[in-house]
Parts: sequence; structure tokens; C-alpha cells
Amino acid sequence: MKFFESLIYGGGLSRIISKPNIDWWLLGAVVPLLAAGLTTMNSFTGEGKFFEHQLVWIGLAFLVMFFLAFNDFRFLRRTSVIVTLFIGIVFLLLALFAVGSTFKGAQSWFDIGGFSFQPSDLAKLVLILLLAKYFSRRHIEIANIRHILVSGFYAMVLFLLVLFQPDFGGAIVIFLIWLGMVLVSGISKKHLALVFVIGAIAFGGLWTSVFKEYQKQRILTFIHPLTDIQGAGYNAYQSTIAVGSGGLLGKGIGYGTQSKLKFLPEYQTDFIFAAFAEEWGFVGVVLLLILFGIVIWRVLANAIRGATNFEVLYCVGVAILFTSHFIIHVGMNIGLLPVTGLTMPFLSYGGTHLVIEFTALGILFGMRRYQRASHKDEIKNEFIGPN
Repeated sequence: MKFFESLIYGGGLSRIISKPNIDWWLLGAVVPLLAAGLTTMNSFTGEGKFFEHQLVWIGLAFLVMFFLAFNDFRFLRRTSVIVTLFIGIVFLLLALFAVGSTFKGAQSWFDIGGFSFQPSDLAKLVLILLLAKYFSRRHIEIANIRHILVSGFYAMVLFLLVLFQPDFGGAIVIFLIWLGMVLVSGISKKHLALVFVIGAIAFGGLWTSVFKEYQKQRILTFIHPLTDIQGAGYNAYQSTIAVGSGGLLGKGIGYGTQSKLKFLPEYQTDFIFAAFAEEWGFVGVVLLLILFGIVIWRVLANAIRGATNFEVLYCVGVAILFTSHFIIHVGMNIGLLPVTGLTMPFLSYGGTHLVIEFTALGILFGMRRYQRASHKDEIKNEFIGPN
């Protein structure tokens, strides 16, 4: 009860400001990305109504973003709020094992009527907020390995709950969020080496005791991609064909044969980059990279002007989240990384990931209300400590 009272009366969602402080450069880069995803989905007619459904999700995501942009999020610095969010997401992830729906071998969804919700996407955002809170007061002491282990414990709880669904791609992103925020916070080189040693040992344990056979096969196919192109390597093989066949200028909207003839699976979600590249070619891919570059640039630009270390770390965490999804998605679409089923931010079909991405932006826009204008060196000294 005290948590909700502090949320309402202590400067949380009750503090509505006169207008949202939108970063129009950032939003201006996101809109063409949404349009690119919609265009790709609409190019291939079939049983699903991906285009129409995605329009609904985009409308809902914008409503959530603009609502959040009107609010003051300094209440998120409170330990009670962060702990409540963490306990809540752990409960949701545990509930999946009891009442979650299974799709393609992963028990990762709650089905409520015609609505599906994937808690792992929310878990990534909660982890960013938790680590931003934890490191915002301990960045000077980050050399103490105790803080790395404590923060690692929080991340490991979410990592394991997502991995056991099993959702290998989501678990990897959770690990990368933790690793990236620890690195930004100023971890020592010897502790970094220790982290990688522990990671290697953990991977060995996961390989022998946790990974499903199909997950092992995906990793082995990554090492030898052409050994089983009719089986485990089929998706990656068809994806690389789609990307390569786009050439310089692409085949044109609606003329992507790999997607249209159903050779490319899940073109609206896991392989939307390949479907886009086939239609738009190298030129389109370059434009896509530029737009994503603008998004990350603007998120980090807002980090530089964060009011406190909490806002700085939050923005860095959001940049890591978007970058991780983008790199892994593109990597698996061009055969450089194993197929993990990760979506492309703002392009891929799906409501949960899209609403969470816009929620992250809405919180960022809300934080812009009380950001500061300071020199980079001043921010650097406060953030990671003087040399």
C-alpha cells in the first residue's frame, strides 16, 4: 500500500506536466523504421493479417509513449519501486511455467483471449531500471567485485527464468544488458577477465545440462552452416539467399521471391531484415542502418544530459537493448550468428516487444523534462569517477 501511495502522491504518475519533452530527431528516425516494417509485411499476402494487426499495435504503442512522456519519473529512483518491479516480473516469469502457452517449443507467452503477452520483453526493461538504480549510487565503488556479483545475481535470476522457457535469444539479451551496463559503470580489467572465465564455465554447464537438442544444433549449424541446409540450417541458408539476392537496389516491393514463395520462414518477425533486404537491396539496408544509428545516437545524447547517474545509466541501458536486438537479428539473418528468434526493433511484427520499446522511449522522454545541459567532461567525471 505504501508503494502505491508514494507512486501517486510522491512525485510519480500524478505529476503531469504541461507538454511532453519529445526528442523529435529520435522519433523522426523511428517512424520510417515502422513504415519499413509495415511495407515489408504488406508486400506478401497470405492467411495472416500482419499489416492490419501491426497498425493497431503501433497506435497503442504511441498512446503509451505519449502518456508516459507527460510524467515525472524521478520516483523510479526509489528502492521500494524498483524492488516491487523486480519481484513483479519474477512472479510473471515463474507463472509462465504454470499457465503459459507454448509456441514453437517455448513456453514464453500468456494468452488472454485474443491477446498474447511475452513477459521476457518487460523483464529486459525492468533489468535496465534495476541496474540503473543499483549502479547510480555505487559507480565509484564498482571496482569492488561485490557489486558486480550482486548485480550479476539480479540479472542471473531473470536470465535463468527466460532461458528455461526456453528463450535462448531473450536470455542472451538480458546477459548483454547486464554486461554492457557493468562495463559502462567502470569495471576493472581483471574483473572483466574473471567475468568471461565465469561465463565460459557457465556456458559449458549450460551446454551439458540445460540446452535443448535443437538449441545445440543451431549453434553447431552456426559453426558449420552448410552441413544441414535441409534441416537445422535451412532458415539461416534461406535468409542469406534472400539478403544476397537483393543486390544493389533490391527486387522491388512485393517482388521478394524468397518471402513470397514461402522459402523464407517467419519473414514478418525473425527474418524481417532478410525480407526487407531482398526487396530494397544494399541501398535500403544502408538507409536502415542510418536510421538505427540516429536512434542510438539520440538515446546516448540524452544519456549525456541525464539529470543524475540513474537517468544516464537508464539511457545507456536502452541503447544496449536496442543495439543488442539489432546486431543479433541482423547477424542471424546474414548467417554470422546462430538463429535465436529475436525481433528487429520497430520493424518486426508483434505487440509486446513494440509496446515495450515505446515504453522505454516514453520513460526517456519523461526524463528529458528535468535533464541538464552540461559539458561532457563534467558528466564523465560524475558518471565513472575522475581519473
